[in-house]
Amino acid sequence: MMLSMTAFARQQLEKDWGSLTWEMRSVNHRYLEVSVRLPEQFRGLENAVRERARKQLHRGKVECQLRFQTLTAEKSTLVLNEELIGRLIDAHETVEQRAGGKTQLNSFDLLTWPGVVVEEEPDTQFLQEQALSLFDAALADLMDHRKREGEALSTHIGKRLNDILTIVQDVREKMPAIVQAQHQTLLDKLAEFKAELEPTRLEQEIALAAQKADVAEELDRLEAHVRECSRVLGAKGQKGRRLDFLMQELNREANTLSSKSIVTETTLDAVELKVLIEQMREQIQNVE
Repeated sequence: MMLSMTAFARQQLEKDWGSLTWEMRSVNHRYLEVSVRLPEQFRGLENAVRERARKQLHRGKVECQLRFQTLTAEKSTLVLNEELIGRLIDAHETVEQRAGGKTQLNSFDLLTWPGVVVEEEPDTQFLQEQALSLFDAALADLMDHRKREGEALSTHIGKRLNDILTIVQDVREKMPAIVQAQHQTLLDKLAEFKAELEPTRLEQEIALAAQKADVAEELDRLEAHVRECSRVLGAKGQKGRRLDFLMQELNREANTLSSKSIVTETTLDAVELKVLIEQMREQIQNVE
């Protein structure tokens, strides 16, 4: 199974105490780099979040951000500090007795006194447990996204590997005719210039030209690299680095094929090979 390093996930939890939202973004990177952004009351979760991410991910630059929002004032539960209210009323009565007069106690004044109204909030440990549980869901979602993207990449790469094999087979079938045509061209040029060579020397020249044009080894290596790419695609574990190396090897053989080309047709085939290899290489940059 192939995994892409490019993915996004978002999970949200809404309760009567507020809402938690995790957002995770992943892009390609040579190694695994996890960055975590948390509200102040969740700072203690950073190590746990990093550890959980490392167990699932092996490569990529991953950004994890948690947002926490408490209920708005009209939806939140208010708690009155009755003990403080009682002390305020007692103090008010004491002031009245000493002042020798009656004043009306305003309930609004009591409610606006610091500490009288307390907004009820869940405890920190409970919130952190909820946040970690939600992170697990977001991480699972991110992994699913990576798998889907990886399957698409695998299909893309597999198609181009098949295209490479088609070109290799086509070149292999054309080479005998190309070498024979080159042989005849050499003889025609000698006849045109009325050059006379000893039969042995002529055979040596023809053999040398054929040897320079021989690309059988390059074609064999191209096929071998394609088979190895297919094997890696179907294997378990990380694939990106291995595939990237194989792209370099494929490109090397395509360049050699181009340099040995003696006709325009095989030159164009070599160019098409390099185009296919570059397309795969760009996609493999996103493979874990």
